[in-house]
Amino acid sequence: MTNDTSKTRSRAQIVATLGPATNTYEKIKALAQSGADVFRLNFSWGDFDEHRAQIQHVRQAEKDLGISLVILQDVPGPRIQKIAGHSYNHDSVKALTDHDRECIMFGITEGVDYVALSFVGTAEDVQECRQFINEKGGKQPIIAKIERAIAVQNLDQIVMSADGLMVARGDLGEEVPLEQIPFVQANIISRANSAGKPVITATQMMLSMVDHAVPTRAEVTDVEAAVMQGSDAVMLSEETAKGSHPLEAVVMMEKILVEAEKHVHIDREFNLLKRL
Repeated sequence: MTNDTSKTRSRAQIVATLGPATNTYEKIKALAQSGADVFRLNFSWGDFDEHRAQIQHVRQAEKDLGISLVILQDVPGPRIQKIAGHSYNHDSVKALTDHDRECIMFGITEGVDYVALSFVGTAEDVQECRQFINEKGGKQPIIAKIERAIAVQNLDQIVMSADGLMVARGDLGEEVPLEQIPFVQANIISRANSAGKPVITATQMMLSMVDHAVPTRAEVTDVEAAVMQGSDAVMLSEETAKGSHPLEAVVMMEKILVEAEKHVHIDREFNLLKRL
């Protein structure tokens, strides 16, 4: 199956996170029609029944629209939920948890296309995850989420081991001084580009659209800058998972990407996430 709307869509991909605001078939179809290419299932929330329904809705929309849609399973890792946010178990040596394994087994059975591994620290984390996927009969590529300082230190090895990267700026901002985040982001994107592997820039890209129908000027600039730096995909999190304007967020992000691509070199290649 090929994406037959690619002539009118941005070359960079939009990753839309599903959640209470977008769990119905009708809303998922509308997001796909408006520019969403990848649907992220956040396994830090919801149960398997909810995620199964999300997968079924995405596949039905894919069939009805005649386009390829990618499902990205984002597993929690050693996450610790707090009242005002979350952290992770800093004493955990490995990123892959027993709960992650349960989630990945579910994802393999249900046919997700990618696994996003949270709180990666070393290449060994990616290798352990890949071994588990292979042992369970899966073939899902692995997106390594760069959100720990140690991951930045081990970036070269992680890039070589993973199939793609995510610049997870939320948790990364808890470990790296905020003023350094733009430069860390640029470095991660550059390393992924050099290796020819897809890279997703994520977190708070248009956060104001959780409550408002239009983004701030700074958010528009942030999304365009990510594309100009070399991002292959940009991600919406709360904006589409629980925001008041999920469809408007995707429509606006698509407009921003199309405009940004007028200013990138015509020969620039985008390393895209693809349907298994």
